[in-house]
Amino acid sequence: MRIAREPRWSLTVSEAIDLQKRMASCLSLRGGPRNARLVAGADVAYDPSVQRCFAAVVVLERPHLEVVEEVTADATVSFPYVPGLLSFREGPVIVEAFSKLKVRPQVVFFDAHGYAHPRRFGLACHIGYLLDIPSVGCAKSVLVGEPQRALPEKALSWVWLIDKGERVGAVLRTQTGRRPIYVSPGYRVGFLAAIRLVSEVLGKFRVPEPTRLADILVERHKRKYLQQRGVRERLTS
Repeated sequence: MRIAREPRWSLTVSEAIDLQKRMASCLSLRGGPRNARLVAGADVAYDPSVQRCFAAVVVLERPHLEVVEEVTADATVSFPYVPGLLSFREGPVIVEAFSKLKVRPQVVFFDAHGYAHPRRFGLACHIGYLLDIPSVGCAKSVLVGEPQRALPEKALSWVWLIDKGERVGAVLRTQTGRRPIYVSPGYRVGFLAAIRLVSEVLGKFRVPEPTRLADILVERHKRKYLQQRGVRERLTS
């Protein structure tokens, strides 16, 4: 798959923050695909022992959410861990994984935040912009903001997530009595569309099926890499 826009990764922390602020003005928080046939989930794993990031992308076909394609990538971590700058740490390996796809998804779900971010430009916004594909952030924990009001216990209940008086996303309970997830627009997706799109790709679990399968795949890829590395080290020791 062709990457639509050239990334800029070799930046200092202050340069990365400035870039986020500028790129946030490029966001389109409107619309969103309807009846998308190909949907993708992306996730990243990290192993501090080898200073390496691992990424996986899984493409599913709706309505049955059958796997169409799976790709993985791994790379040495070159950016420090800084809250709010996750896309500069994990973005290079995610983009590399997407570049291996043969099919082009119509919407991408990330296990990360989108607009619900201190500078309104989380990983889901950044990577969606680079890919030029509608994207949605589906995080398991909150980064900024508070629920507008108490969230009902019923499945598919949601309330707005508010930060400094601004609507930045939604708190969505995907299953009755289970902890909610935090949904926010990434790129070329509106707020209500983001909630609708997540609701369309829920399976039997708390998190959306595309990101759940990407999480399983990336952990499998990481284990395989570490096992192979261990074998090489034993052979050369």
